[in-house]
Amino acid sequence: MKVLSAMKNNIWKFVVLVFIVAGITLVITYRDQLDAKVIQSWIVEAGSAAPLLFMLVYIVGTVFFFPGAILTVLGGALFGPVLGTVYNLTAATIGAMLSFFVARYLATDWVEKKTGGKLKQLINGVENEGWRFVAFTRLVPLFPFNLLNYGLGLTKIKFSHYSIATYFFMLPGAIAYTYLGYIGKEAATGGEGLIQKAMLALALLGWLPFYHDSLAVYEKAQC
Repeated sequence: MKVLSAMKNNIWKFVVLVFIVAGITLVITYRDQLDAKVIQSWIVEAGSAAPLLFMLVYIVGTVFFFPGAILTVLGGALFGPVLGTVYNLTAATIGAMLSFFVARYLATDWVEKKTGGKLKQLINGVENEGWRFVAFTRLVPLFPFNLLNYGLGLTKIKFSHYSIATYFFMLPGAIAYTYLGYIGKEAATGGEGLIQKAMLALALLGWLPFYHDSLAVYEKAQC
């Protein structure tokens, strides 16, 4: 019975892994043909269910390597700077958590192959610094966001530390890019105070490198 149960479990893992790998392959192959305007229209037509549908699309998109920046900007255009940030950050974190689980329990060999020689650096960094390394990789684009989610699943970091660090340290970027999407919609519809809002968007984007540097100085001071 134990052997049969193990076989069924392995078959289930294999099926899920094949599905995910096939989905990622399709998204990467046809990424240039994916139209954000079509996704936007589809979500708008959902009415009151639009926020849930958007977050579902974002979560699935994160797992399947859809460009997160496009979805984050779209969230700002659809829901504004405040709710857009909440929806973007929540969905991105859940998607990152799911990718982490896939790597840790289903796709170790495949993720190792995709991350290549940087994997050892990633694992060593996490084992030495823990959640602080996750914080830096969320703030500084050392790895592509989607690939990083899978790569961190191969490390020994606690899932709770990974999830909390991911949520809080993606916040600055989520605010900036969500607001950028909001500004884009305002520009298209002729919203009031566009110059002031555009200046704020530029300030937010310019603030990110300063935030990175400030955190680095703080970390050095703790050593």
